[in-house]
Amino acid sequence: MHSLGARRPLTDRPTSVPSSVRLAGLGTAVPPHLLLQDDVVDRLKRLLDGRVPKGWLERIARNSGIAVRHAVRPAAWYDVPRTWPERSAAYVEGAGALFVAAAERALATAGVAAAAIDTVVTVSTTGVATPTLEARAFSRLGFRSNVRRVPLFGLGCAGGVTGLAIAHRLAAATPESRVLLVCVETCTLNLQLVEPTQADLVATLLFGDGAAAACLVHSDEPSKGPLLGDGVEHLWADTLDVMGWDVRDTGLGVVFDRSIPAFVDDRFDEAVNAAFAGLGAAAGAVERWVCHPGGPKVLEALERTLHLPSGTLDHERDVLRAFGNMSAPTALFVLERVLREGPRGCLVLTALGPGFTASLLPIHCGEG
Repeated sequence: MHSLGARRPLTDRPTSVPSSVRLAGLGTAVPPHLLLQDDVVDRLKRLLDGRVPKGWLERIARNSGIAVRHAVRPAAWYDVPRTWPERSAAYVEGAGALFVAAAERALATAGVAAAAIDTVVTVSTTGVATPTLEARAFSRLGFRSNVRRVPLFGLGCAGGVTGLAIAHRLAAATPESRVLLVCVETCTLNLQLVEPTQADLVATLLFGDGAAAACLVHSDEPSKGPLLGDGVEHLWADTLDVMGWDVRDTGLGVVFDRSIPAFVDDRFDEAVNAAFAGLGAAAGAVERWVCHPGGPKVLEALERTLHLPSGTLDHERDVLRAFGNMSAPTALFVLERVLREGPRGCLVLTALGPGFTASLLPIHCGEG
């Protein structure tokens, strides 16, 4: 645990007593098409044809901390303004394939068959499909006919953490139950070329596509994986315009306030204090914060607010560099990397999302 000076560190606050729900398996997946950041800048300059100030796109890309992202469609697909039906068809196909790939990997890691899953929680905010993605994957994956389905929409970047917390509550409700969480986002499909806002263009240089899945089992066996604690959310009043979607004739336009890093600096500690007060007392302090990498400035603000030495959130920066911000799945990509190191003690997984909301979830990895 880091030494943080005279002020009582937030990481010394208690964490929740874990239930018997364990994270038995994680799986991640990305689509096949690569978007090199320099290539995206060149393509955007050509498509926008002088509609942005000279050097602006290059500066945003340079400060993004991103080298490459992945997309469900090849780069040329994005050159033409797309209709709702075209975006929706691409979402159903691309998100559907990612759902299956991530789910298969999580189930294989956990050693659990799809037919043994009691509940599927699906998190996705970048497209709309009815029937939903888990129903479309039903036959291919082999879920039971009586599997419970819980699709969640609108959680944005917080979806991975909030979704995992909801999956935990569902698994905790029934002994020996098994719950599969799948987070899928195809952010690139919402590229706006018709009168794009500044936020739309920033999003084009920041967001990528990907999926992550987690298999949860209600078990007392330590070999089944780390224990999950109760998740907590903190919603700030009068912050609806910080992050979200603007529904347009041409599709979903991004709402992405540039003040988010300053907001984290000024007010994230409110969420942490409120969350830990709600979690109650338990043994041990936080050994590692596992954060959704919304962007380099957000990560810097998190390190300041959590009193972490600069550069502590190294896996977060690595994921951002290699995949961009994939919205909901991104925090689980980071968690996968952290867990590979065999951590001990308590982790806290956290993300920010529309609302404006902070979501926090303790994960207990044995004795610290």
